[in-house]
Amino acid sequence: MTETLTARTVRSPVQETPRLSGLGLFTVLLGAALPLIDFFIVNVALPTIGGDLHASESVLELVVSGYGLAYAVLLVLGGRLGDLFGRREFFLGGMAAFGVTSLACGLAPNAWTLVAARVAQGAAAAAMLPQVLATIQAATSGRHRAKAMSLYGATAGLSMVAGQILGGVLVAADIAGTGWRSVFLVNVPVVVVGLFLAARAVPETRAPRPEPVDVPGTVLLAVSLVTLLAPLTEGRAAGWPLWTWLSLAVFPFAAWAFYAVERGADRRGRTPLVPPSLFALVSLRRGLIMLVPFSMGFSGFMFVIAVALQRGAGLGPVPAGLALTPMAGAFFLVSLCGPRLVARFGTRVVSAGGLLQGIGVVLMALAVWRSWPHLGVAELLPGAAVAGAGQSLQLPIVMRIILSEVPAARAGVGGGVMVTTQQSALALGVATLGSLFLALVPAMGMRDALVTTLLVQLGAVALTIALSLRLPRTII
Repeated sequence: MTETLTARTVRSPVQETPRLSGLGLFTVLLGAALPLIDFFIVNVALPTIGGDLHASESVLELVVSGYGLAYAVLLVLGGRLGDLFGRREFFLGGMAAFGVTSLACGLAPNAWTLVAARVAQGAAAAAMLPQVLATIQAATSGRHRAKAMSLYGATAGLSMVAGQILGGVLVAADIAGTGWRSVFLVNVPVVVVGLFLAARAVPETRAPRPEPVDVPGTVLLAVSLVTLLAPLTEGRAAGWPLWTWLSLAVFPFAAWAFYAVERGADRRGRTPLVPPSLFALVSLRRGLIMLVPFSMGFSGFMFVIAVALQRGAGLGPVPAGLALTPMAGAFFLVSLCGPRLVARFGTRVVSAGGLLQGIGVVLMALAVWRSWPHLGVAELLPGAAVAGAGQSLQLPIVMRIILSEVPAARAGVGGGVMVTTQQSALALGVATLGSLFLALVPAMGMRDALVTTLLVQLGAVALTIALSLRLPRTII
């Protein structure tokens, strides 16, 4: 008996917990940056794309919304498949597909080919991004995880601002005569480097007891998101045809059916696509609720300011992009202090960040009122810098709070739910604030429409401050 046990002990391999090295963390954060940069990088390139490909406004909307829809709809499924088949493999596959589809976008001969390539690019991003959060959750712990999550949140926020700046620079640079195409082609060499690093430095992780894909839940989630996001993102440009209203009418029924199916699967002991029991975690539930108005305000502002600076103030793509550099710089610098501030003051830092962001929005509204149409870096600098500092004290910390109590076995699902919520809110922000701004312009003029929209965004900031008061005081 002793010999048998000894033999079994010798033959049984020791299961080591995978660990994410510094290089591995850099690599997965690079993968996290790419999809967010590409969501915003086209904002300042759209006028050039429209002129070159003779695309109507509704088709240009599809260049943005097609990517966002595919990305949002497939994120949770991407997380589940990574849990099932291996997160490293899905990260590599998603990144490779992102590179190929970026190349297809950059080489698109016409507008509809570009739309199709953007949809495929969004699907590739949905396969890659959930693996980032799941890998961080599964291959880090303690102080290392807290630092990694803070860096993830900082990367996410900085990517959204940097994408718009980079888009303007690339369009104006017209590298080798590529014009707007360079905003997509630039991804290809980055992906090649990322694949090389990922093959060497990203550990393989997967759920210890992976469950099969929840097909009914996947279909119903897709229907719910499409029936909500498609009409809101396309309705204004298309003139609000009948299909948009029918789609919105279907949404509440699809959402209820999704919840009912997922709750039933959870009660029967299965693992649904989005387990309702996951929302029993107070940190996740309250963090997600706060993430919605924050992301809507962020994306809506980025879209509106790009349109206003180019169409109203007459700036080219580079000055329009560079006008946001104070926001990006402040976000980066202040986010480095975030972990230390949270360790000392807890989640009160998030409320302070909301207050700073609100002050920044007011300063930008005053700058627009006084200086229009002569707006640039100097005029927007005080407000943009203060707003960027405030945002950096919110987004990274809220993301860390959301995932703080999610067990490692559900890391892919938890990350997918968080990023789906964020991506859906980003799309809704462009649809709501963008539509409001463009609807006000004919009646009020560009300056007053922009000031009004900024004041509406201020309401979203006030809501995030109120919601931040309900966050858990400490982070696990």
